[in-house]
Order: sequence, then structure tokens, then C-alpha cells
Amino acid sequence: MRAGELRHQVSVQIKPTGKDEYGNVRTDWTEVAKVWAKKEDLSGRELFAAQAAQSEVTTRFRLRYRKDIVPHMRLVLGSTVYKVESVLDRKGTKRELQLMCSSGLTNG
Repeated sequence: MRAGELRHQVSVQIKPTGKDEYGNVRTDWTEVAKVWAKKEDLSGRELFAAQAAQSEVTTRFRLRYRKDIVPHMRLVLGSTVYKVESVLDRKGTKRELQLMCSSGLTNG
């Protein structure tokens, strides 16, 4: 992967677990890292439910290999939240990850 292709800096976040000191369920996501990635929109669809238009986009992010990224995390790019659906090391070389993500209906 060439560094010039990694044009988007995204925040990798993990879902909160447990409860805070007052016994409330945690709802704030925690940033794990900021990474540079290549963003590729693969498909999109629009749904009409309850008289409201909703859209969903499937996006692939390609980034340098990291062992701490797993499904059910999320990526944030600008104001858009992407749910990580799967994490692929397609060539098995531990050099590049492909993250299949969705945004819109299923975002974080």
C-alpha cells in the first residue's frame, strides 16, 4: 500500500463497557487510535420507513495493519460514523487491513 493513498485520518473507537461510578451504563465511545486510511464507497441504498427516507452506505477502509482493530468497533470521519462489520487481512501478510463498514441506518 502506498502512503499517498491514505488520505483520510479516521478515529478508531471502541464501544463502552461496564458502568460509571454512579452505576449508570456507559454510553461514551473511547478513541483507540487515529489512523490514516483509504476510503472507498462500495454501495448505497435508500429505504422509506415510517414516512422518512433513510440511507445506508457500505464503505471499505484500507489501512496499515493493526492487531487491535476488531468488528463492532467504529470509525469516525468528520461527522460520519462507520460501524466496522468485518476486519480482513486479505493477503495474510500483516501489512494491510481492509475494514468493511456501514454508515447510515446502522451507525454506532
